[in-house]
Amino acid sequence: MADYLSGLHRHRIHRALSRPNLLMGADRELVLITGLAAVILIFVVLTIYSALFGMAVWIVIIGVLRTMTKADPLMRKVYVRHISFKPYYKPTTSPWRKY
Repeated sequence: MADYLSGLHRHRIHRALSRPNLLMGADRELVLITGLAAVILIFVVLTIYSALFGMAVWIVIIGVLRTMTKADPLMRKVYVRHISFKPYYKPTTSPWRKY
């Protein structure tokens, strides 16, 4: 009753709204892209060796992606943002300043 009178309300934030979107313990998009590449390799070559090689490569890459996700679940998004920056910014008041 005291919370209602003071104007403070409590709202639950569901875990699904704040957790990263993972598939098989790794970044969802990267898992799907590597799976697609492995399937393309398997069905383009159509040999037993390509199937074994495609599955082995995909399993190794999933292990690497899971290790990367354990370090930072948002590492892919951080890296994509990082490469969009310039390597050097001049010490000016604005990056759009005319010289």
